[in-house]
Amino acid sequence: MSEQSYAKPLPLMRGSTKEFYDHCKNGELRFQRCTDCGKWRHVPREMCAKCGSWNWEWARSSGRGEVFTWTVVQRAMHPAFPGDVPYAPAIIQMQEGVRLVSWVADCPPEELKMGMPVEVIFERVTDEVTLPKFKRAAKR
Repeated sequence: MSEQSYAKPLPLMRGSTKEFYDHCKNGELRFQRCTDCGKWRHVPREMCAKCGSWNWEWARSSGRGEVFTWTVVQRAMHPAFPGDVPYAPAIIQMQEGVRLVSWVADCPPEELKMGMPVEVIFERVTDEVTLPKFKRAAKR
């Protein structure tokens, strides 16, 4: 698998973004967590917005969350997406409190619901990039 065979935009693999996607490549969804106050954060950054600490770790997520909101794209705004419309990028509220933009892979847009329980799955799109996506989960 190569980046040439995957036509959609890919994340820039450097810094903490690369670290996040390296965990995904290993089948683990991890977010930064402050080791002083315990606050989870995403997108990755060096300093805790809650307590100002520079001390943090990559902590493993439960991989469970719920659909917070979404939008339905009817007309692709990027040349790599016309075959996917309609599709629904979703914001997932993770159990840890962070939010992640992704999509629910096994759910057509018309079946999405606020609060729908989801769990992470991983899609390897190139040799270097594995994307976290979600599937419907049983109610908790």
